[in-house]
Amino acid sequence: MSQDSLSKRYLIKNAHAILTGLSNDAARSSATAIRIQDGKITELGALTQHANEQVIDAKDCVIYPAWVNTHHHLFQSLLKGEPQGLNQNLTSWLASTPYRFRGAFDEATFRVAVRIGLIELLRSGCATVADHHYLYWPKMPFDGAAILFDEAEKLGMRFVLCRGGATQTRGLESELPQALRPEKIDDYMADIERLVAQYHQPSGTAFRKIAMAPTSTLHSTTPQQLRESARIARQLGIRMHSHLSETVDYLDAAKAKFNMTPVQYCAEHDWIGNDVWFAHLVKLLPEEIQLLGQTRTGIAHCPQSNARLGSGIADLVSLENAGMTISIGVDGAGSNEAADMLSETHAAWLLQRARKGMLAKPQYDGGLFEGGADAASIEDIIRWGTAGGANILGLDQVGSIAVGQQADLVVYALDDPRYFGLHDMAIGPVASGGRARIKAMFVAGKMVIENDQIPDLDMMELAWQAKQSVKVLQQRSMEMAKIA
Repeated sequence: MSQDSLSKRYLIKNAHAILTGLSNDAARSSATAIRIQDGKITELGALTQHANEQVIDAKDCVIYPAWVNTHHHLFQSLLKGEPQGLNQNLTSWLASTPYRFRGAFDEATFRVAVRIGLIELLRSGCATVADHHYLYWPKMPFDGAAILFDEAEKLGMRFVLCRGGATQTRGLESELPQALRPEKIDDYMADIERLVAQYHQPSGTAFRKIAMAPTSTLHSTTPQQLRESARIARQLGIRMHSHLSETVDYLDAAKAKFNMTPVQYCAEHDWIGNDVWFAHLVKLLPEEIQLLGQTRTGIAHCPQSNARLGSGIADLVSLENAGMTISIGVDGAGSNEAADMLSETHAAWLLQRARKGMLAKPQYDGGLFEGGADAASIEDIIRWGTAGGANILGLDQVGSIAVGQQADLVVYALDDPRYFGLHDMAIGPVASGGRARIKAMFVAGKMVIENDQIPDLDMMELAWQAKQSVKVLQQRSMEMAKIA
């Protein structure tokens, strides 16, 4: 924890509403003020100022726990709206965009991409990011993990490195260069051990964590290696993450290769449990939902990417009812051109309702309901996007506004016409969408945004770096295509 969060004391007062990230009646606090000391929330209520406290006046503002993003690919922040992949489904998009460009990244372009993605997230009120980083190949010219942790630390964010990679290829990339070649399993596991020793903090207040995260359980490794990775992860005390059941292709691939369902295959190889979470889980069979629920496996729901790639909409209500832990992730910006947590939670709220509504039938055909507007409440969405994500990542003192919890919270000022006319201002940041202005944001009691400004950030310079980096990547990808 930084000296700033230990020394500074804050009183946030006059809040219009405080949503806590907790369940049921606890989802909204009756308090109007929050006291922060030593990086924690020490009091909630109608509070008066103490000596040596900095006061934040939250009049006409709403306060949420800071968002927890459980699935991202930060390198894709420079691949937004890439034309060749724009109208492709998942498998063809992978070949068209991320696989085609991955070898074009060097240390400089990767750092710019990471910085853009983290700043985009931070400006939406996100304090914790789990990045599924899979830019790994033999004889890597730069250490992506070091860059990721460095950039997150500069912004004061919590960061979980989900160490991706592959020990076998999908076959899509057989014509492509060194950057698509698989790693050797011994090298992969040795790097996991290095990263855990160098970065991993096991505590519930950690700023740095490592997760075992082969890019795809079905495509990126062998069955024996998958089981071995689970054994090593649990021996090291780290969590496990991967993509699963994003499209029907996962069902076809698991049937063809293993004569099992995707979840059955993961279960057979020790890859389910409350220390495991999967991104997507859009296409699940009823027996798979039951197995995931019984084992308390988690999901990172990525509604915008799933919609953009035409994959479908995960049934969060059924998954939670079965016993799964629900969280929200933005996925990579190469399949989600608005990779921030306000856009993502807004989409999650709408699409859960749309999904249920699509199942409605007329009464004469046995229908029992008209639409799906009861599928997910704003409070559900906030809980999934905060406490749910913190639970999945092993951050049990993060993700909710309660006495004793880490002071990770965001004060939204709803002073844009988008939010005018709301009968319940508390729901504005999620229900109305857009980007609510941040009056103040704290991570472990340190103010990381004040009056919508990130300290020492030159936005024009970042925009210029982004444009130059896109040009560099486009040029390199064309040169690589000629060589191939």
